[in-house]
Amino acid sequence: MPAEWTLGIIGGSGLYAIDALEDAHWVSIDTPWGTPSDAILHGRIGDVALRFLPRHGRGHPIPPSEVNARANIDALKRAGCTDLIAISSIGSLRETLAPGTFVLVDQFIDRTVARASSFFGTGLVAHVSMADPVCPRLSTMAAQAIDAAGGRSAMGATYLAMEGPQFSTRAESHLYRQWGADVIGMTAMPEAKLAREAELPYALIGMVTDYDCWREEAAFVEVSALIEQMTANGAVARRCVEHFVAALPATRTPSPLDTVLDQALITPPEARDPAVVARLDAIAGRVLRR
Repeated sequence: MPAEWTLGIIGGSGLYAIDALEDAHWVSIDTPWGTPSDAILHGRIGDVALRFLPRHGRGHPIPPSEVNARANIDALKRAGCTDLIAISSIGSLRETLAPGTFVLVDQFIDRTVARASSFFGTGLVAHVSMADPVCPRLSTMAAQAIDAAGGRSAMGATYLAMEGPQFSTRAESHLYRQWGADVIGMTAMPEAKLAREAELPYALIGMVTDYDCWREEAAFVEVSALIEQMTANGAVARRCVEHFVAALPATRTPSPLDTVLDQALITPPEARDPAVVARLDAIAGRVLRR
């Protein structure tokens, strides 16, 4: 396993650049899954290599349902990433998670319906565990970086991933609260599932922009208010990345998530479709070449 960190940052709404990146240059990467949201911004902060991908593309032209998450994760894997930090704007379903809070998500409820959610399928079947869908090492370090950046962090929350692009109805918002969801967003799924299949440890920093619409006395969610809060959150998020990188250990010790495919492939080698195997060269090449 790699002994050095190559940190992938997936920037969501409100985070479109990393100010501290040195030697920054954009690299276009072709994938078997189509076109990623954008080129990958290569660079470094100190001695740590970074790869930054704006999830919605520069200028935010791509809506949530049309983000090609498979191409994004494949491109980040091809770019050499060892670990991924995803940063997303989210709505709050809890009074205690006020706008401006940075939430380290640890569970997901996937309510998306129109997105390809796996790299595997007919010709090569695999099943990875999603019982614990994020990397605790990355989440802990991210919380510490948020605090160092002057932000307000909250550890542990269940993220309800909805299809969008419309916001929730009040009935849906109340239902999600009853299910135990704490925050709501449109982009973490299937992104987190695909990162797991790609053997990339993944953590999600959710930047709260609003209280969704479950508070009966509050007005409905308005984009103008979201943009204002997103701007403030983005400034903290950029500082957070700098603090995160500065605190990384010099040597990356292996993660159990580096090898999840060892126990996940079901289809025996003689029954695998060669075309599917070729498409998985970056995602599963480590196990398929053995």
